[in-house]
Amino acid sequence: MSDNRPPLAAPVQCGDIGMRIGRDGTWFYKGSPIGRKEMVCLFASTLKRREDGSFWLVTPAEIAKIEVEDAPFLAVELFSAGSGALRVVSFRTNIDELVTVDRQHPLRIEPDPKTGEPVPYVLVRDGLEAKLARPVYYEMVALGHEETTAQGTQFGLWSSGIFFPLGKLEEA
Repeated sequence: MSDNRPPLAAPVQCGDIGMRIGRDGTWFYKGSPIGRKEMVCLFASTLKRREDGSFWLVTPAEIAKIEVEDAPFLAVELFSAGSGALRVVSFRTNIDELVTVDRQHPLRIEPDPKTGEPVPYVLVRDGLEAKLARPVYYEMVALGHEETTAQGTQFGLWSSGIFFPLGKLEEA
């Protein structure tokens, strides 16, 4: 049996479509917030990050570059089960994706370039991260404890059998 369908054309480059994701995880189109969560979730499902750090909406028919001010997603809720090294921490993002902190979805802390304050991120998928909302970050920090590692005494969090450092403790 032969397939008589014509070959698929390469996706059309759409250029700048006026879409951006703000620092707080709000999606905008031509300067206006996208109010329908279902639309944001649909766009988010097509979001890709290239090796050069640029963000693109990619469908079989079209490719469009978008601006992302920080991380494309925001972690808005924390779930924790267990304790100590057996603890498992998960986050719900603003687009209702659940991500469990583990080897494939690590936590990282970066200093804010303007303030120097720590900014936490978790890898959601394919190079796309969620920044932890401030209340979620504080909730996560409350679950942390000191651990002696090869790098000295560090404050961090266990999840999925892995210790994720949140910062080095200052010597008294």
